Amino acid sequence: MSAFLQYLFSGLTVGAVYAVVAIGFTLIYAASDVVNFAQGEFVMLGGMCTVFFAHSGIALPLAAFLAVVVTVLVGIALQKMIEAAGNASPATLIIITLGASIFLRGVASVLFGKQFHSLSGFSGSEPLHWLGAAVLPQALWVLAGALVMFATLWFFLERMTIGVALRASAANRLAARMVGINISLILMLAFGLSAALGAMSGVLVTPISLTRYDIGALLALKGFTAAIFGGLGNPAGAVLGGLALGLLESFAAGYLTSVYKDGIAFIALILILLTMPNGLLGGKVTDRV
Repeated sequence: MSAFLQYLFSGLTVGAVYAVVAIGFTLIYAASDVVNFAQGEFVMLGGMCTVFFAHSGIALPLAAFLAVVVTVLVGIALQKMIEAAGNASPATLIIITLGASIFLRGVASVLFGKQFHSLSGFSGSEPLHWLGAAVLPQALWVLAGALVMFATLWFFLERMTIGVALRASAANRLAARMVGINISLILMLAFGLSAALGAMSGVLVTPISLTRYDIGALLALKGFTAAIFGGLGNPAGAVLGGLALGLLESFAAGYLTSVYKDGIAFIALILILLTMPNGLLGGKVTDRV
């Protein structure tokens, strides 16, 4: 039982990060039909910038806030690049996001170096023990932060006018434009929100997993797998897919072998595409707009 709980907590913690990355994919895809493979770099930038600002003598809360602001500006810049591409094909837009990902990794390696960077836990590093399982306090910060982000995003999309406008533009961009919705502003909002979510998850997870200039690529692939698993374009599916993928990795590593832990995500992606191309909860949710 203690081992089961240990794997469960680990899987939920990692899965929460995957879910946040998957939501970033979902927001941008739902609003613009663009698959943003630079999404993992937003997580990297959030962690790296926080470490940089904190080591410069800035208080941690302010350092985290500045890191989120920097990442949001990067996300908006990426949206402007995609907007400048006009009516380019989906393949071209994907290549733009891949190029942005490579560029951001290169800049980060020059600015921050190629070594791993650490950040102190928000509530110390002494593990908490429950029923034989050891849980780091920072893992609770990750789970609580993910829950707050999910709840805030739900309220934004379901209860706020601009959130409804975002869903409307996702359902029918032409109709949304005809009723006066500023599509350019909506797209900028989607990229800014996805960047902010990624940066905040990077801030929360860095004390556990450390951070480095090249962590974004693997996170992007796993976040994309989680988004496909739940149903690309469906926020609830992104959460479900991220948590499911985290638990799958954790239990497989614990009960089978950790050697192929990262490969499990890609095996899951292939199986999902073959058996459930629309994911567990289907694609874009447009019927409530």
